Amino acid sequence: MRFEIRRRDLLALTGAAAMTAGTVACSSGSGGGSGGAEASATLKLPTYKPLEGLTPDLPGNEEGLHNVFLKAPEELIATTDAAPITSGEITALTQTFATPPTPMDSNAMWKRLNEALGGTLKLDIAIDSYPEKFATILASGDLPDLMWVPPNQGIPNIGPMLESQFTDLTEHLSGDAVLEYPNLAALTPGSWRTAVVNGKIWGAPIPSTPFGQVYLGNPKVWEEVDGFQSTSAEQFLEKCKELLIPGKRWALEPFLPNAFHMFSQWFGVPNQYRVNKDRTLTASHQLDEYLETLEYAQKVFRAGAFYPDLNHAETSQDFSNGSIAALVSVGPRGAAEYRKDNPELLADIMVPFSAVKGRRPVYNMGYGTVGFTPLKKTDDAARISELLNLINWLSAPFGTVEYMQKNYGTEGKDYEVKDGNYVPIGDASADVPGLASALNIMTAGEGVIYNSVADDSEYVYGKEKELLELMMRRPTNGLYSDTNSSKGAELSERLNDVRNDVIQGRKTIDDYKAAVKDWEEGGGLKILEEYAAVLPEDVPVTPSTSL
Repeated sequence: MRFEIRRRDLLALTGAAAMTAGTVACSSGSGGGSGGAEASATLKLPTYKPLEGLTPDLPGNEEGLHNVFLKAPEELIATTDAAPITSGEITALTQTFATPPTPMDSNAMWKRLNEALGGTLKLDIAIDSYPEKFATILASGDLPDLMWVPPNQGIPNIGPMLESQFTDLTEHLSGDAVLEYPNLAALTPGSWRTAVVNGKIWGAPIPSTPFGQVYLGNPKVWEEVDGFQSTSAEQFLEKCKELLIPGKRWALEPFLPNAFHMFSQWFGVPNQYRVNKDRTLTASHQLDEYLETLEYAQKVFRAGAFYPDLNHAETSQDFSNGSIAALVSVGPRGAAEYRKDNPELLADIMVPFSAVKGRRPVYNMGYGTVGFTPLKKTDDAARISELLNLINWLSAPFGTVEYMQKNYGTEGKDYEVKDGNYVPIGDASADVPGLASALNIMTAGEGVIYNSVADDSEYVYGKEKELLELMMRRPTNGLYSDTNSSKGAELSERLNDVRNDVIQGRKTIDDYKAAVKDWEEGGGLKILEEYAAVLPEDVPVTPSTSL
C-alpha cells in the first residue's frame, strides 16, 4: 500500500506541457523584477546531511538511483525527540489526488496523527482547481500557517507574492542552520534549488522522483508484436498499427503532450534546452530534431494509434485491462502501480531508443520536486521554529517512525505487518489514502522504491540503471529567469496549443515555425539570455545528436 502521486496527476505536478516548451512556471526568479536570477544562483543552499541508520536492501546513488527496500524494515528509526506542535493548532492548505479522507473529527487515523504531533494539524484539502482556491485565499488576506506552492499550476508573479505574504526562511535553513532540522538536512541540494526564489529560501521542497516520464506498456498486449521495446520510430509505429482493433483496442493513451515528450527522446531532443559550445542556450523547440518529432507525431495520430477521446478519464483502467496498450507514467516506479486494478500486471518500462539510425537517444530526468511549502508571513521566531519543526517531522523518510505515522497510521489499528509488507486494516481504506496524499503534497522526504511484490522493486531498480545511462538533466535546474517569471507560462501555453493542433492536423509545421518566432520575439530570446548568464560552469555542453 503506497500513497503517492499517480499518473493522472502528471500534468499538474511535473509540467508535461511546460517540459517540452522550456519553462517551469514556479522556477522563476522574481515575477518580472530585476536581479532575482543572479541572487538565486549565488545563495548558499542548506547543508546536505543524509540520515544515519537507514539501510536499504539495494543502494541508490547520487545520480538519482533510488534506495530499494524489498520488505518492510524490521526496525524503524525515530528522527525527532519531541512533538512539534506546541501552540495547540496549525493550519495548512494542500491538495489530495486520492479520494478525500474521512473528515478529521471522525477520522481515527488523523486523530492519532494529531496526538503524535502534540496538537491539531487542521488541513484545508483542495480536490480540484487548486490555483483558484490558492488565489481566493491569498486575496482574502486570511492565510493559513502553511500553503503549498505547486511548481507549475499557473500561479503568477511568484516572487512578489512570496515577498509580500510569506516568511523568508533563509537565515533558518541556509548552510548549517538546517542541521537543527535533520529530516530537512537530508533533502538533496537538487531538491532545495526548487524552493529558492529571489536569492532566498521560502520553504521546504517536496521531493518527487528525480526520474522523468516513462512509457509503460501492457506486456500481454505488446507480446503480440514481439514486445514493447522497439529499435526505430517506424518500427514502433508499425507495432501500434498492428495492435489496433477498431472500437476495441488502441495502442496509446490520448494525452498528446505526454506522447510527444516520449517521442522527442527517441529523436534526441534535449531536456528543455541545448547548451551550445559558446555557453549560449537554444530551446528544444527551436531545433530541427523537435520538428522531426512533430512530423512523426502527426503520422502516429493519422494512423489512429491514440485513443480518440482526448479527455478520457478511465485511461488507467483501460491500460490495466489491455484496451489501451501504453501510457505515460510520472516515473519508473509507476510500473508496479497497476496491480491495484490487475494483480497480474507489472508494466513494461520502455528505454528510449534511436528513432532513426545513427541518432543518439536521451532520457530526460525530471524536475525532482512538486513544489515547496512556505510559511505565512511572521516575525515571531518561536512560531517559525514550531512550523519548521512540524515540517521537519512530516518530512521524515521511509523507514522512520514518523513516516509510518504519517503514511500508514498506527500499527495494530491502521495497519499490520504481514509477510514483510504493510497491510491496511480497520478503517484505513477510508481514513488513510486521501489524508496521506494531502500530507505528501505539502511535505515529504526523499523517495525510495518499496512494493508489496519484491520482484517489482528489483525490476524497477534495474530499469532505473538502464535509464541513467541515457540521462539528460535540465541545464537550468535551480536557475531563474526574471522574464520567464513574468511571461514564460503564457508564452509556453501559446506554443503548446499550436503544437497540439499540428499533431492533430489542424495546423501545419509552418504554423509551428511561426509560433516559435512569436515565442522568440515575445520574450523567449530574453529568457535564453537570462538563463545563459547564470549557467554554472559545471553544466556540460549538450552532446551531439549523432552517435
